Amino acid sequence: MEPPPPPPPPPSGTTVTQRDQWRVEQEVGRIYSFFAQLPPAAQSFALEVQRDNHIEYLTRGLRGLAPSFGSLDASRPWICYWIIHSLALLGEPIDAELEDSVIDFLSRCQDPSGGYGGGPGQLPHLATTYAAVNSLITLGGSRSLSSINRDKVHNFLRQMKQPSGGFRMHDGGEIDVRACYTAISVASTLNILDDELAEKVGDFILSCQTYEGGIAGEPGSEAHGGYTFCGLATMILINEADRLDLSRLIDWVVFRQGVECGFQGRVNKLVDGCYSFWQGGACALLQKLHPFGLSEGGEDESTDSIDSSLYAASNVSEQEEQENNLESASPQVDGTCQFKQGGPQSASCSINTGNASYNFLERRAEGGSLFNSSALQQYILLCSQLPEGGFRDKPGKFRDLYHTCYCLSGLTVCQYGRSKHADSPPLPWDVVGPYSNLLEPIHPLHNVVLSKYQEANEFFAG
Repeated sequence: MEPPPPPPPPPSGTTVTQRDQWRVEQEVGRIYSFFAQLPPAAQSFALEVQRDNHIEYLTRGLRGLAPSFGSLDASRPWICYWIIHSLALLGEPIDAELEDSVIDFLSRCQDPSGGYGGGPGQLPHLATTYAAVNSLITLGGSRSLSSINRDKVHNFLRQMKQPSGGFRMHDGGEIDVRACYTAISVASTLNILDDELAEKVGDFILSCQTYEGGIAGEPGSEAHGGYTFCGLATMILINEADRLDLSRLIDWVVFRQGVECGFQGRVNKLVDGCYSFWQGGACALLQKLHPFGLSEGGEDESTDSIDSSLYAASNVSEQEEQENNLESASPQVDGTCQFKQGGPQSASCSINTGNASYNFLERRAEGGSLFNSSALQQYILLCSQLPEGGFRDKPGKFRDLYHTCYCLSGLTVCQYGRSKHADSPPLPWDVVGPYSNLLEPIHPLHNVVLSKYQEANEFFAG
């Protein structure tokens, strides 16, 4: 098979952004061309998740970090979450002594008035509260879960609630969609979400959906992949997703997958491995809402626009044929949602309002994927994964714990994206590379491993 030709050089007079885009396409094209020329055994190895090396890299980071990480002093619960969640996705347990140390550390980050700061004695912040709670849920067990003072967390969330319906990140901090998501996600997982916290949140997020369809951080700003995931997930958690213009949101998200086969976070920006989750995860949520028409073969027509000239998969045709045979035999809609064209009130969904987070898991992922899942997996494995362990933004960048977490999260979203039920194992052709690449499934609204979410849901049910 002939490798695809490299992209043509940019013409004179191009902008810095256009030249950067050309360089990224050229480097990714080189990687895909090299991959296409490998023998099958070498291709299989190149597409393998390097579990042992990732685990070593992550465990080393959990035990201690270099002085250069001092700039992240106010983000230590995030570092815990990125590492602990990544290890959980890989199915790797943490030894008891290290687990106890993490629980003790996060307990010292818990402010006496509620919420978690970036470190002991630091100002409580919604983002680090989300990271700390997700870390403790991922560790699991009575000691970890009971260390969370739910009454004080609830009090902190109420303090951050604003008359507009939004939340402040911290006392005197910014009001944005990320604050809404972290507050509502924490309240949902701890079973403290009430009408007071949910009041007018939907109004605020609706004011942040732009003319393009994506969601901005605040009214009047540019649509962004991270905020789009946060806004959509929040609207699902408060049972108001039908208020969004879902048709336009889908259009915006699917067109963020570019010729490199990864996702960009904003229009005219470079591809970035972390958006494998933020944009891919938003697609996974939309697939469960299914207010869209799928083609006969199960693939959404919007994925046809993706230029896959750099995509060098040797077995895609066979996979697509098998998928088409399966999907064409399945009903497209289960009757819980009816799509009505036009306007922000474009979908009418009926779900149990008692526990939207748990009930969302019961939704069937109907039809095919909204994006080219196989191509995204190849981008993650060939362009973001480093053989020595860890993941990066794109070729030419260094590995880091943040991108390791969200590249792995994006990978599991791809693998389980077509599963009809939350606990259904993916079919072999849904996993690019050897089936041993299969990661643990997550709860797509909270990005915690599913089994850990279920344990926490039962623990906090009372």
